Amino acid sequence: MKTHETEQSICALICQNSGLKAREIAKELGLDHQTVNHILFSSPLMKELCWQDREYRWHGIVRQARPHIGLQEFAGYYGSVGEFMDLSEEAWLERLTEGCTNIGRNLNDTRGLFHSFRDCRTQMRRLFDDLLEMAGDACLNWELAFELRLKRSRFVRIYADVLVITENKVFSLEFKMKDRIDPKEVLQSAKYVPYLEIVFGPSYEVIPVLVLTGAADFFDFCPVGETDMVLPVCSGDMLFNAFDEYLGFLNRQ
Repeated sequence: MKTHETEQSICALICQNSGLKAREIAKELGLDHQTVNHILFSSPLMKELCWQDREYRWHGIVRQARPHIGLQEFAGYYGSVGEFMDLSEEAWLERLTEGCTNIGRNLNDTRGLFHSFRDCRTQMRRLFDDLLEMAGDACLNWELAFELRLKRSRFVRIYADVLVITENKVFSLEFKMKDRIDPKEVLQSAKYVPYLEIVFGPSYEVIPVLVLTGAADFFDFCPVGETDMVLPVCSGDMLFNAFDEYLGFLNRQ
């Protein structure tokens, strides 16, 4: 079993069965006890997602089931789509900035951070308006997280602008107020996928999407570096199409 798959399996087992000892985890997964201990104590991401009590039992912070209780510990804003749609812009921004402060997110506005927050909200409102019109109100029960922050190591953190969590998929949206594709930003959109797979577990597919809010009427797939992987890139007004590509709303009509 590869290291990534091992981390994912250990985290999933802990988060779905809280209160397991390392030897119980090893037995359940068919792993060596030392391997399990090494991952639990050496992986910064695992140490952030899981904790050990005084009886040496491991617990997960983020529940790997809907709703994902505990996800708010790592997000500036977390709630259902329905709750988000009911909030005014100012009420949402107040909750987001308070949450960002709680998770240690730098709110220095010298580069237009709050403008980008508002722009991001506008795009998400448009997406859900489109979804409600084209696919019904099932999306109101989806989960939504803005400004997710996870520590991977001392110097590297995992950033996600917006996560949209459906029944079995997590859309990781990277927003750029631009009208052209930058290959470096395509790589940035894709590089957190393996770590989000650990957070949400093997029952979820993580789909990265690059959203260019300065563009219009644009949707395409872009190669990720020199790999065989591609990811959807779209303008804000075509974000619905990126979701439809994986969820097939239009084909159901």
